[in-house]
Amino acid sequence: MKTSDFFYDLPKELIAQTPAAVRSESRLLIYNRKKGTLTDGVFTDVIDHLHPGDVLVRNNTRVIPARLIGHRPETGGTMEFLLLRRLEGDTWECLCKPAKRAKPGTVYTVTDELSVFVLGEADMDGGKRVALQYEGIFEEVLDRAGQMPLPPYITERLTDKERYQTVYAVTRGSAAAPTAGLHFTPELLEKITQKDVKIVDVLLHVGLGTFRPVSEENIEDHQMHLEYYEVTEQAARTINEARAAGGRIVCVGTTSVRTLESVATEDGQVHPGSGFTGIYITPGYRYKAVDALITNFHLPESTLLMLVSAFVGREEVLKVYEHAVRERYRFFSFGDACLFE
Repeated sequence: MKTSDFFYDLPKELIAQTPAAVRSESRLLIYNRKKGTLTDGVFTDVIDHLHPGDVLVRNNTRVIPARLIGHRPETGGTMEFLLLRRLEGDTWECLCKPAKRAKPGTVYTVTDELSVFVLGEADMDGGKRVALQYEGIFEEVLDRAGQMPLPPYITERLTDKERYQTVYAVTRGSAAAPTAGLHFTPELLEKITQKDVKIVDVLLHVGLGTFRPVSEENIEDHQMHLEYYEVTEQAARTINEARAAGGRIVCVGTTSVRTLESVATEDGQVHPGSGFTGIYITPGYRYKAVDALITNFHLPESTLLMLVSAFVGREEVLKVYEHAVRERYRFFSFGDACLFE
């Protein structure tokens, strides 16, 4: 298939620049795969589509303030660093902008507490290895020095950093939020639990794959980069027991999907484990562990749109998106959500 097969027209004004005033009051477009029907609603309606015995799987990664602006006092030059993955100690894999000027041996001052030392090329396209030099407790220094790594299509300044975190974010390490989870509130999660729906946490630290567009003409030529995941024994057991009892596995976001599909066997059994996954899901892929998906609306020609197309069907997804554009849904990270059931 061609990358252009996943293109759709999106008016620029539909790209959400700010979060919804109340997380759970964003809109929800519901697509029933068996009936082929579309229903417009609000996100709190999701509870009506979760049934006793189902499992809601979410990604509890926490975004770090991974965007650093460094300066060279001797030249006045400025460099933007986006921390993607900790390699070892204080060495990180990152994106630099402008990358050509990030020469090995160069030091950039971010604050009085933090500097970035460029080491050289990383094992990825356009990436660098850097060493962070700081005084004090790293997490505290980074919180003071860094900015939230919002996608480039968001131009508004984020006044509250927590609005780019899910309310259940725990484990620090992501360079981007698992944005389908941004719609949940503690109150909605409590109501879901009271409905005898189990909630299971998995972990996938979102990295370069979120930022790297598909530039190849044929989608099979695209190379996914590795992201760290964890699935605990308890999470795997809960999912497998629910499936055996006839419950559905409902994933919150594409990161939860990629995590489960990375550790599932052909018969749908989920195994505990941790490591790095580069799973690339495109049409033709047979899902093993996922029965329903809650997700935001994704960029044209993106790997995430391909993943959803593999779950629903390319033509069906494009029809859903055509409806969303016509009905003026809000798109991308701070936008509205879609339930594919």
